[in-house]
Amino acid sequence: MSSHRNRLRSQPLAIKVPEITLVFWVLKLLTTGMGEAMSDFMGQQSVPIAAAVGIIGFTFAMWWQVRSREYRAPVYWFAVMMVAVFGTMAADGIHDGADIPYAVTTPLFAAVVAATFLLWYRSEGTLSIHSINTRRRERFYWTAVLGTFALGTAAGDLTAYSMHLGFWTSAVLFAVVFAVPAVLWQRGRLNPILAFWAAYVVTRPLGASFADGFSKPGSGGLSLGDGTVSVVALVVFIALVAYVTITGRDVQQATPAGEPHPHHPHPHLGLAPQAQPAEN
Repeated sequence: MSSHRNRLRSQPLAIKVPEITLVFWVLKLLTTGMGEAMSDFMGQQSVPIAAAVGIIGFTFAMWWQVRSREYRAPVYWFAVMMVAVFGTMAADGIHDGADIPYAVTTPLFAAVVAATFLLWYRSEGTLSIHSINTRRRERFYWTAVLGTFALGTAAGDLTAYSMHLGFWTSAVLFAVVFAVPAVLWQRGRLNPILAFWAAYVVTRPLGASFADGFSKPGSGGLSLGDGTVSVVALVVFIALVAYVTITGRDVQQATPAGEPHPHHPHPHLGLAPQAQPAEN
């Protein structure tokens, strides 16, 4: 029995993340907005219940995602949604509970994200999401994702509240920052892996700024309420996840052995996926 389990662990997995398309970025932005609005809404109702939902939901989502041996849109995006909720709660909890200012938590989370990427690259020789095909790489990936959500939460609140820019000005600022790596990548001036992660980090404060702009009073907010924004975002989110599940448009296509993925041309920053043991 133990030898059978070891063989399963050593087998490479199918790539566990979706292809990067327009729908991917829309869904990612929706999860950031939902994470912000849902976390705030539940916290306003009951902090203990909110914490229980966040912790239990995050734990179950990660267990379900890691247990799967291939990419499944509902499983993956449920995991991203729960990471968004849990990451928001963690960032807000550190700020509110320990009374640590955003000017401190933002660089702190940035350091955590940077350390995660450094350890990931030193271990695997790549940060490409087109190589998430072992348990170890998947652990690095989700650690980085969680860190980016916490960082984005702190950064968004830093600009909106501490720097007094308000929600909409913050949204415009982060939209510009989000567009920069995309433009540089299209012009061939930025490695696609660096471009992806630079844009990915910014989606969190960008989506949260828009969500707060619609839901919150003050700072230019429209005061629609966190509950209303959560429901609207959730409906659109479910519809888009159903679309990619049915069509399979976001499933990464396997490339012939030895050939790089079309979004993965720079070997010095992202090596071709290698079959490595999932557990070392």
